[in-house]
Amino acid sequence: MLIEIITLFPDGIRAMLNESIPARAQRFEAVEIELIQLRDFATDKHHTVDDKPLGGGPGMVLKVEPIANCIRHLRKTRPEPEPYIIYTSPQGRQLDQDLVEELAKKQRLTIICGHYKGLDQRAIDEFIDTEISIGDYILSGGEIPAVAIADSIIRLQPGVLGDAASAMGDSFTRGLLDHPHYTQPAEWEGIKAPDVLLSGHHAKIDEWREKQAVDRTKKLRPDIYEKQLGIRN
Repeated sequence: MLIEIITLFPDGIRAMLNESIPARAQRFEAVEIELIQLRDFATDKHHTVDDKPLGGGPGMVLKVEPIANCIRHLRKTRPEPEPYIIYTSPQGRQLDQDLVEELAKKQRLTIICGHYKGLDQRAIDEFIDTEISIGDYILSGGEIPAVAIADSIIRLQPGVLGDAASAMGDSFTRGLLDHPHYTQPAEWEGIKAPDVLLSGHHAKIDEWREKQAVDRTKKLRPDIYEKQLGIRN
């Protein structure tokens, strides 16, 4: 998979994606990450990428020309595969595991980091395939959402995780939160791990984990529990 991220702050993104699982994915060539500085595609000597909104009002808006120049450059220099273009935006579809799994099947993603008051609507209409939000709150820019999108997708690429089954048990993958986890020592400061986990009885362990996942989802995320209740009953 190729992930291209168009941003005003590539160094911040690079620091995050050059650590842990994303770094390993790049070493194993399961994913290629390219960071593109939007200012390189500005049309004036000052590399201006924003301007005041037409019609007046506060704030600044990302200009259409640099975005257009950048997208056209990427398509020209690497025609195939066709990029699926994402814009990080408060107006977008909220990121969830279903969307992550959908995006993980793409061969090439281009993520445009929103900034200021947002992106000139003409650029959205002309180039964007989907807008994605990571929640109903305001951030200084789209770099954090871009990293969240990239990281969640990278870990699903074949061969990235040491144990492929690990991803299948993560929270949200089955529509539930994950069950509690314990490790050695079996007793710590007088607090014991559940006896069933030491029993060696895999069927009972699976049953305990399933019940814990359901109970935890009901307690911590009743919205998810109610959604899944009809599906699972």
